[in-house]
Amino acid sequence: MKRLVLFVSVTLIAALVLGAFSIVSARSTGGEGKMRVLVQFQPGHRGAVEQALKGAGAEFHYAFDNLNAFAVSIPSTAFAGISHNPNVILVEEDVMRFPIGIEQSAVAAQPEVSLTGQVVPYGIDMVQARDVWDSDRDGVVDTGAVTGSNRTLCIIDSGLYTGHEDFQGLNVLGGYTTIADGWADDGSGHGSHVAGTIAAVNNTLGVLGVTPGTVKLYIVRVFGDDGAWAYSSTLIDAANHCASAGANVISMSLGGSRSNTTEQRGFDTLYSQGILSIAAAGNEGTTAYSYPASYASVVSVAAVDESKVVADFSQKNNQVELAAPGVGVLSTVPYIDYSALTVDGIAYLGAHVEYSARGTASGALADGGLCSATGDWAGKVVLCQRGDISFYDKVINVQNSGGAAAIIYNNVPGGFLGTLGEGYSSTIISLSLSQEDGLYLVANKLGSVGVVESSITQPASGYEYYDGTSMATPHASAVAALVWSADPTATNAEIRSALTATAEDLGLAGRDTSYGYGLVQAYDAIQYLAGSGGGTTSSVHIADLDATKAVSRNKWTATVTAKVVDSTGALVSGAAITGTWSGGYVGTGTCTTGATGTCSMITGSMKLTSTSVTFTVTNVSGTDLVYDAAANADPDGDSTGTVITVLK
Repeated sequence: MKRLVLFVSVTLIAALVLGAFSIVSARSTGGEGKMRVLVQFQPGHRGAVEQALKGAGAEFHYAFDNLNAFAVSIPSTAFAGISHNPNVILVEEDVMRFPIGIEQSAVAAQPEVSLTGQVVPYGIDMVQARDVWDSDRDGVVDTGAVTGSNRTLCIIDSGLYTGHEDFQGLNVLGGYTTIADGWADDGSGHGSHVAGTIAAVNNTLGVLGVTPGTVKLYIVRVFGDDGAWAYSSTLIDAANHCASAGANVISMSLGGSRSNTTEQRGFDTLYSQGILSIAAAGNEGTTAYSYPASYASVVSVAAVDESKVVADFSQKNNQVELAAPGVGVLSTVPYIDYSALTVDGIAYLGAHVEYSARGTASGALADGGLCSATGDWAGKVVLCQRGDISFYDKVINVQNSGGAAAIIYNNVPGGFLGTLGEGYSSTIISLSLSQEDGLYLVANKLGSVGVVESSITQPASGYEYYDGTSMATPHASAVAALVWSADPTATNAEIRSALTATAEDLGLAGRDTSYGYGLVQAYDAIQYLAGSGGGTTSSVHIADLDATKAVSRNKWTATVTAKVVDSTGALVSGAAITGTWSGGYVGTGTCTTGATGTCSMITGSMKLTSTSVTFTVTNVSGTDLVYDAAANADPDGDSTGTVITVLK
């Protein structure tokens, strides 16, 4: 059964272009003719802008004082007046965010996962988790080993089924919900699956997490049981609650195809506060960006399979930073899905064909061949071979023939997952079976009575295999917490540098668009932090600040590129630069240098009435790097090496 199929490519509502701004008409904004937007105001002018918005009939959703912004729904007729208010810097669409789509993995076509004892999913050892805390593989945490217990990891998702057997004993600090449903419930299973990968308890049942049930968790729920969308402002609010709860790491298996300046500033601010945010790269299998993963202050995670090959669905672009297991990932879910055909006392486990009926049915087994036409199947359980026509057509042919159930078996070895297609349904049950089981039944059991059962029990302590960058992200997030617990004094930038410096290089040599720096490795990153791979401390400084600008008919932006070198003048990669924007644009900026020792930061859109903007470097950090601000320089003379002003 496919529990959730919501991809970030979900069609967005048509944009209404007004002047320089593209605004989406919100799906639920409290009134027809309203648009949901983020309004950034000039520092010190909060009250004036709030009154202007109230006067325009705005519905307030959030106030982000640290970002000088409101999230509101305003009548479309009020847009022009608000956007031209002299106290308003920016009005932008409050874009939508979705849980990155997950599906049951083709690795395990049988939806009922029966576990005997505790199973260690392949991804746990692939990211070296047990090398850190169970090096002898005896199932007991090694004495003195780091386990993430001194770190707090915040999951922003669909909630957590706290009643699951594999979550008993977890250190859950609490939670927050942005919807009517509580954070301690999870109807879709997305958030609970993520949580199991991060922290399923080391016990005698179920699965095992990257941290053995030891990391402190804080849960923020932004998605309902149906996986419905949220907004970028919802995500900012959620991330701020993570920060207030003391989160060191934020894990987000979610995203959207459109960027948002206010959201970017929000994550830049969190990064400057020392929080490491990690998000899914996306599941469209294209080079498109997904946000927030593609912001410089967020780590973007791609998915690989058990053979360390990038998944075909994983996004491939220059923002991908790390890779982690994301194909056939076994983890915790809040339900048990059981589908089987029982003949002569033997249960042949299968998969429910999506959108067909559930329940119980019985009848004599009949061979329907390809079920490409109706047949003499009244009251029978019909075995249909996969191929030639759609699953829906096969099932409907059986249904129209009075059949009790349709069993579709594979035309190649192994099982499969089938669907009637969205918008289609049947009144009879349909299951998929492996080729091996189907051929055996056709050859040996025709005429025998078959009992077909398909049911789902929820809530319950279940386990499922899923594919997705949603599954890769919690591996990387948990590794970050595990590594950080080995050196709680390290900065988020140092942890990030340790993860990228020690990632197992896959694909093309060096960083590439499919794997980023490579497969995240917990043990190696801890050794790197400890000094075995990090080398000696280097003094670094800014060696050049350059700026460019882009001016259009009614707005402009500025980009600052910084170069970092060490005391010998050698280029430095992996240096995290942070700074602040002031003047025409107010906010924070951050980037990490690449092989050329450079990286760039860009402002949000500024009005043409803003004649200049200034960027000030506040810190340069990284593993084994010491920032020497006094050495900052600029051979061009267009900056001080610390401060640069860009004129329109």
